[in-house]
Amino acid sequence: MRKIKKIIVVDDNRGVLSAMRLLLRSRGYEVETFDDPAIVSAASLADAAVVVLDMNYKSTVNNGNEGFYWLSRFLSISPSTPVVLMTAFAEISLAVRGIKEGAADFIVKPWDNNKLIEVIEAAISNSNVKESEHQAQGNPMIWGGSAATATLLRTVEKAAPTDANILIFGENGTGKGMLAQEIHSRSLRKNAAFTTIDVGALPESLFESELFGYAKGAFTGAAASRPGKIESASSGTLFIDEIGNLPLHLQSKLLTVLQSRQVVRLGENTPRAVDVRLICATNRNLEKMVASGEFREDLFYRINTIAMTLAPLRERPEEISLLAKVFVKEFARQYSRDIDIDDSALAKLKNYPWPGNIRQLRHAIEKGVIMCDNPILTASDFNLETASAENIATRSTTIAEMEKSMIAQAMADCGGNLSAVAARLGITRQTLYNKIHKMGL
Repeated sequence: MRKIKKIIVVDDNRGVLSAMRLLLRSRGYEVETFDDPAIVSAASLADAAVVVLDMNYKSTVNNGNEGFYWLSRFLSISPSTPVVLMTAFAEISLAVRGIKEGAADFIVKPWDNNKLIEVIEAAISNSNVKESEHQAQGNPMIWGGSAATATLLRTVEKAAPTDANILIFGENGTGKGMLAQEIHSRSLRKNAAFTTIDVGALPESLFESELFGYAKGAFTGAAASRPGKIESASSGTLFIDEIGNLPLHLQSKLLTVLQSRQVVRLGENTPRAVDVRLICATNRNLEKMVASGEFREDLFYRINTIAMTLAPLRERPEEISLLAKVFVKEFARQYSRDIDIDDSALAKLKNYPWPGNIRQLRHAIEKGVIMCDNPILTASDFNLETASAENIATRSTTIAEMEKSMIAQAMADCGGNLSAVAARLGITRQTLYNKIHKMGL
């Protein structure tokens, strides 16, 4: 059974909406119409193949500003859904500006039916190519409809175009790395490098050389000089993941770099100028670490110009359906499956607490798409093994204890095969080793 592609049409003229419904349905599309862009839900956007968006919504104002605002908002919520703008002939210059701001194409009122269908089909085809490119570069941020996510999006829109240092808090699997990439893509440095260093995945002996680089002969095995991550990120964005794992003596050295905007490689005395925008992330309580002397207070304030928090998925269950639909589309394309997901499956996913957050949900969807023999994913395709959300919510178990329990269970299920454990949990082998050592497993 082939899924019918859905087209969303947004226009305040009911005559336009009726004409669009008749035309698009006659060509085999499902059509959803709205006379106000403010009532288009995130779930509808994620489900759509294309959005056709009018540029103006007030008869006395024809500057297109409303259209540009809603174009930006729709692309923020669902980057993979192309938006085609509708404009009057005299407003073509506005549509051209819209394309520069991310629209897939535009159509002119009154439209030619064949041309309109051609534009829509081209937008669908091009979006498939662009989504494959997105996946090659890393998954784009998905903006759900919860109050917490709406607040976060407003903060990102204000902070991203600046060079302010940003500190992202959140549990494992909430998407801190994707948020950092989103901030970079909205910044003035978007055409420069986005450089990542995961402190949690590095042996402590490599922290210093990876961050600051080294000169030839600085230590055994240093056969040639090499720039560190900070130097490599110059003119772009440096993302330091799990900054709470950085040892105190390197915290001091990082602070010096941020203050002087210079880096000195291991084995050298000559400072090198660097120009980076710093984004850090952690799943730890840095304020408690500052109080206990585990994290430098001056560095904490230096990296924490703007703080952002990604709420765990169990605190925003209204976003689970949106995320699930996006992941189904992603993996259906990746594995060449013509597959959808039904309401029973979405209800089951929504009622699960997701201790591994978005990463765990994504892996569950991927497994479902691969293993399902039917064109529709149903509740029976998801074997969710842990306790109900109600039981999780009433436990006094800490996140650290929950994480330890999950790792121990995965180790038992995988017979001690750490590569299999790491793959199951969606983390690197080195991160797994660090956690096993830290937790005494």
